[in-house]
Amino acid sequence: MTISLKPRPLTRERFAPYGDVIESADASKAAMNAARFERFDDLCSIDPGDDGRVAVSIARCRVATSLPYRIDMVERHPLGSQAFVPLSRARMIVVVAAPEESVETADLRAFVTNGRQGINYRRGTWHMPLIAFDAGQEFLVIDRAGGEPNCDEHVLDEPVMLEEP
Repeated sequence: MTISLKPRPLTRERFAPYGDVIESADASKAAMNAARFERFDDLCSIDPGDDGRVAVSIARCRVATSLPYRIDMVERHPLGSQAFVPLSRARMIVVVAAPEESVETADLRAFVTNGRQGINYRRGTWHMPLIAFDAGQEFLVIDRAGGEPNCDEHVLDEPVMLEEP
């Protein structure tokens, strides 16, 4: 049996159990460079873990994904957080489950961004691997480097079909 999962709009409140939504917000706004810019500070909590360091990378999509999309596996990073921010306006869909020791298909939740939002998965949050809807789409990736490997994979007991929002 395949379970269907339809993404809901991403909000800070809905995503809070899994991590941070990265977007400009008036609450964190400050002027910079002689007030020619607005700066939005402290938008997420990067966690490199005890023996890691923060790494900043760029990921470029080579193969576009289309919906519906079958999810058979999720992953987590137990030693540090992981953030993805689109470098151009692009809708993202993320599928997550709480940072517990195990994950069941029924625990999964799906969210769709407004095209300007990024996300930061809290340490240990289960999530589907990154997908993009256009080849060439790029994401800024901020995560943990160094120390021991930081990725656990889990094959789902039942596949999940990710539907259009």
